[in-house]
Amino acid sequence: MSPATPTNAAAMRAMREWRRSLTKDQRWCILITADPDALASALALKRIMQTRVRSVDIARTNEVTRPDNLAMIRYLRIPARQWQPEKAASYTHFAIVDSQPSHNPAYFDIRFDVIIDHHPPKPLPQEAAPCGKAAENGGAPEADAAPAEAAPPHVPALVDIRPGFGATSTMMTRYLQGLRISPSPHLATALLYGIRTDTAAFERSGGEDDLRAYQWLSRFADTGILRRIIRSEYLRAWLPLFSRAFRSLRDCRGGGVQAWLNEVDTGDLLVAVADFFTRVHGLKWVAVSGIVGKKVIVIFRGDGSRDIGRLADACFHDVGSAGGHRTLGRAEFPLSAVTPGMKPADFVQHRLMSRKLRPLPVQQPPVPAEAEGDGRDHDRDSHGDSQTVA
Repeated sequence: MSPATPTNAAAMRAMREWRRSLTKDQRWCILITADPDALASALALKRIMQTRVRSVDIARTNEVTRPDNLAMIRYLRIPARQWQPEKAASYTHFAIVDSQPSHNPAYFDIRFDVIIDHHPPKPLPQEAAPCGKAAENGGAPEADAAPAEAAPPHVPALVDIRPGFGATSTMMTRYLQGLRISPSPHLATALLYGIRTDTAAFERSGGEDDLRAYQWLSRFADTGILRRIIRSEYLRAWLPLFSRAFRSLRDCRGGGVQAWLNEVDTGDLLVAVADFFTRVHGLKWVAVSGIVGKKVIVIFRGDGSRDIGRLADACFHDVGSAGGHRTLGRAEFPLSAVTPGMKPADFVQHRLMSRKLRPLPVQQPPVPAEAEGDGRDHDRDSHGDSQTVA
């Protein structure tokens, strides 16, 4: 995977060259971690290649539980089946969109020929099998295979990783435009919704490319279906959770509140409740927490008046993982981290009330030019990349 970020023109040339190389004997599988951006991007890639290959399937490695995502799959008829590793040998080629082989252990042993994503590049962990030889037979290594010399790493035919885009759906829209493919109403609606969700309707991220793609797709999209998907935010079975949240509301410093939901099936339920509270006038931020399995998850949402990701880090960095963006954040820590004798809800509340921001990294004084060579590119990667959390 090349660290260089391709330009729009270079990416388009690479796409055309790869598309010309497709043949009718190929059976493709597009693997995704299903969310609106991934679903839309997979549907677009399927449209780009479907007339040139034998078959194209879309497979998801996760369970879809959010009602808006379920509505998207239903109303737009997206054929996203559950990934079954034992059937990997039935495919000759694999693609991945809105993700990278290093993002999920389910991808480690698969040889991907196409990688398209808008997240920062992330290499495979050293303990993971290289993206290549383990998938020689479609994905899984042979159980009785004899030890052999290590094969050279597999080089994908098409790699397009551009963190400058707000959504992979934008990248796929640019491909459709360059290939002169007019999207169907369902495909345009999917891509429109993918851009909308990943940019938070352009409140969290998104640039000129994303906005232009959104405007172009609006000419083809079914706005009626889009409204139905957007309004499909809650399931009837979730309503007791909102009642539980209202009863448990507790004030926090800085115009915030905390709601404790106790045990829930999935973190998506906490996200749904937290998103609801962002519509309450006067709340600067909210933390909705609960127990999922053997860990506590805290979902943060804010109005932008303070850095919510840094707030999450300040409260829970020393007991688990925490962070996020200016308007949303997430923290996770094991139940065993809760102070003995204290209820998890009280532990979360105490942390929210007694938080202490970690100091920002201190900028080091510049090194004299004669001590650092020519000085170019020094400290270019000193800040690292922050992982997106929901």
